[in-house]
Amino acid sequence: MWRDLAPIGRNTTTNGYRRYAWTEADADCRAWFKEQAQNRGLTYEVDRNGNQWAWLGDPEAGDAIVTGSHLDSVPDGGAFDGPLGVVSSFAALDELRARGAHPAKPLAIVNFGDEEGARFGLACVGSRLTSGQLSVAQAHELRDADGLSLPRAMERAGYDPDAIGPDPERLARIGAFVELHIEQGRALDATENPVGVASAIWPHGRWRFDFHGEANHAGTTRIEDRRDPMLTYANTVLAARKKAKLAGALATFGKVSVEPNGVNAIASLVRGWLDSRAADEETLAAVVREIERAAVERGQRDGVDVRVTRESFTPVVEFAHDLRDQLSGLLGGVPILPTGAGHDAGILSASVPTAMLFVRNPTGVSHSPAETAGEDDCLAGVAALAEVLEGLACH
Repeated sequence: MWRDLAPIGRNTTTNGYRRYAWTEADADCRAWFKEQAQNRGLTYEVDRNGNQWAWLGDPEAGDAIVTGSHLDSVPDGGAFDGPLGVVSSFAALDELRARGAHPAKPLAIVNFGDEEGARFGLACVGSRLTSGQLSVAQAHELRDADGLSLPRAMERAGYDPDAIGPDPERLARIGAFVELHIEQGRALDATENPVGVASAIWPHGRWRFDFHGEANHAGTTRIEDRRDPMLTYANTVLAARKKAKLAGALATFGKVSVEPNGVNAIASLVRGWLDSRAADEETLAAVVREIERAAVERGQRDGVDVRVTRESFTPVVEFAHDLRDQLSGLLGGVPILPTGAGHDAGILSASVPTAMLFVRNPTGVSHSPAETAGEDDCLAGVAALAEVLEGLACH
């Protein structure tokens, strides 16, 4: 499975992946998922929001145990973030069958669409739509860098954009959702354990900072006459690092656009996107407030107008404690650890009991071609997931 999936969407120059929602690479990943489901005799379906499902047992029976993750990527992302969870889910099902296990509840594997938000700027679109955390109207407003809307992109990919929306009946049939994911840090690497259980997801969000200045000639405009938004943006990037470090939080400007984007032109507009995360919502709000204040103060010095728009926000997610503790018990008391990364499991936690398993990442690197996990650790993750699925669905 890993060899078949590995070439899809891979950039030969960077060695990273560009599997963006509703593109050709995404379609190839979806075809791979469908083939895996059919090869195992599973009932395959696509829901109203484009999420793929593979069922063992009656999908209508209720109290189903669901596992899976996503197959899309960030720009030049690594091979493991998302796909490890999907591949491991199929492998865990194979392991259960090899054991002769007989599930008393339906089992399902899911591939949630557009988890990374690389194309339309909002993460976890498939699970947000399904759970009602993203309205149809909001979804219709999402656009990619070329101005193409999410509905039109879905339509071009062969899906019905008029069908998208909340899917409470589907969620009501789920008894528990367990997502396996590569750890996006090095907490497990400091232990003897290849697998851990998630305790919570830090609150996190994305904010767009618009720095409005004045376009002018780079070679003829005196320094004292400039209203250069690039200076204000640069100062804000540095301020974000400082404010986050002081608060024990995280703040990252990882995306920027410039107008008119000419080498010999002072910019008229610099737009930067801030990703910020913290252990609690109060700290997160304070950090973003401080970053905005620093931007506005510097903008006043530079003659630049600063406007800040919150584009998304996910509050702290405490995974269901009883399910979390049950997983840890089934696995012999493996470590329980928090994460700063968002996941579909976090979105679904407001609707169904959810939990997460992490597989050791020796470098801690993620969202990069350098992301990796050892084969033995990946196989340990499969064994752990099989143990969990058997404990939840077969007893």
